[in-house]
Amino acid sequence: MDVRARSARPGRQGSPGRPLLRLGRTRGGTPARAGVSGQGPGESAGSRFAPVAQWAGGEWMAILLDLLRPVTDEELLRLSERNPGYQFERTAEGRLMVSPTGGESGRRSLEVAYQLRRWNDRRALGVVFDSSTGFRLPDGSVLSPDASWVRRERWEALSREEREGFVPLCPDAAFEVRSSSQTPEELREKMRAYLRNGARIGVLIDPYTRTVEVYRPANEPERHEGPDRVVLGPELPGFVLELGPVFRE
Repeated sequence: MDVRARSARPGRQGSPGRPLLRLGRTRGGTPARAGVSGQGPGESAGSRFAPVAQWAGGEWMAILLDLLRPVTDEELLRLSERNPGYQFERTAEGRLMVSPTGGESGRRSLEVAYQLRRWNDRRALGVVFDSSTGFRLPDGSVLSPDASWVRRERWEALSREEREGFVPLCPDAAFEVRSSSQTPEELREKMRAYLRNGARIGVLIDPYTRTVEVYRPANEPERHEGPDRVVLGPELPGFVLELGPVFRE
């Protein structure tokens, strides 16, 4: 499969039309493969090795890959299974998004999911998911929020088969915690995508600026500067997100 890539960061795009068959570098400078190999007979997309995030300017960067055809759900699952430590998502336009999962990013995401789960255990209103869950949204994209929640009646309406693969709906609540490989604008676009596809609330947490942006349909985002906590009702009745453990370094 021919692959063309660009950095997800503005102003750091690769050369237009140039196949991504270059080498990336690890933190120690050791070369690491950074592209999907050409597709040979009987091979599916990403069957040899997967793209990895780029190391540039002293930090990891997420990358977007433009493929000759969109990866299928099955191929996306295989890429995720064979490449632990990376998050694979598909945009509505068919681009493949690849982001690394670092230690701090994983810790912060788990803290948010833990608080959401603890609230849901008391309320029993729905089902909570962590960052490993992919949702196939109505626009065809497959996104994996860092934490998410689906109302119980919507989850129970799905068949057993639908629950096993990418969940064929948009979560009612989606949380994204910015990592060092992501820009705020990338995550704001994900927030807008969740709302376009039916989410009732989206929460963008940026531990680097200590801000929280809350997105709701037909409303401008609410921006909270350095909050200790943020109330997320009425969409999540009674849920108060405590930011101290998330922002803690």
